[in-house]
Amino acid sequence: MARQLLIPAALRRGDLIGVVSPGSPARDWTRVNRAVRYLEGLGYRVVLGKHVTQTRGYLAGTDEQRADDLHAMFGNPRVKAIFCVRGGYGATRLLARMDYGLVARHPKIFVGFSDITALQLALWGKCRLVTFHGPMLEPDMGGGMDPAVEDWFWRMLTAKNHPGPYREAGAIPLHPGRATGRLLGGNLSLIASLLGTPFQPDFRRAIVFIEEIAEEPYRVDRMMTQLTHSAVLTRASAILTGHFNRCVAKEAEPPTRRIEDVLAEFATLWGKPFLSRLPFGHVKRKWTVPIGVRAAVDTEAKTIKLLEAPVG
Repeated sequence: MARQLLIPAALRRGDLIGVVSPGSPARDWTRVNRAVRYLEGLGYRVVLGKHVTQTRGYLAGTDEQRADDLHAMFGNPRVKAIFCVRGGYGATRLLARMDYGLVARHPKIFVGFSDITALQLALWGKCRLVTFHGPMLEPDMGGGMDPAVEDWFWRMLTAKNHPGPYREAGAIPLHPGRATGRLLGGNLSLIASLLGTPFQPDFRRAIVFIEEIAEEPYRVDRMMTQLTHSAVLTRASAILTGHFNRCVAKEAEPPTRRIEDVLAEFATLWGKPFLSRLPFGHVKRKWTVPIGVRAAVDTEAKTIKLLEAPVG
């Protein structure tokens, strides 16, 4: 029997938003504070995690501290949504520490991208919790969001009638077709890091979305090959990829290949509906993508249509 889908409650003005740093510490607290004022200006209340300002090298405090903040936010009935400060590195270190039973008993909106992918996919695999691959405080809200990005983000978290469809005129179909499935994915490096672990979700019949930044083409090739060998993407319904910004070789290391050619080769290899150059992840103009929600892809129309509401 399939486990019950956990859809978080829609966010309402006046609700309390918790702020956590599951990975790396903030680099610019001016931007974070500006993001907090932005949220408060919209009518929300904000509470920072007890350890959110901690720094332990490239980590935002110890593993115990970062996990404790997550547990405190999920366990606090007054907190209706949890937003991440930034990604960086460190979320994978928390997966074995997480109390997934606590999360399942208190499902709520959880937003982030990049390194946060690890937590989001683990929460899906262990709890079937719908989470949101979308804007974070420091990189997005603290620097001013594009109006279209802002509109989509808040409609996604507050409207029980799901918005859509996503349509991107500049998207490039690398393999034609239509498909349906649950949206699962995020940052390529983090997806690869979960393979063979208890936190790897089931990608069968899923619409897998993948993005990356600042990885050389051969490294993207290697991770895509790892996904191929593990049969993760060969069992998927469709593939969506982002812009792969700054995924170029270092000048001192020719010869190389274009990232576009690498992606096109895998699109042919997998033979699934494959739509590329979509705006999610490490780009300023980003879609908010609900992880775990059923959707339909049409590569000819260049659309992704949600078939379920991501909040209730």
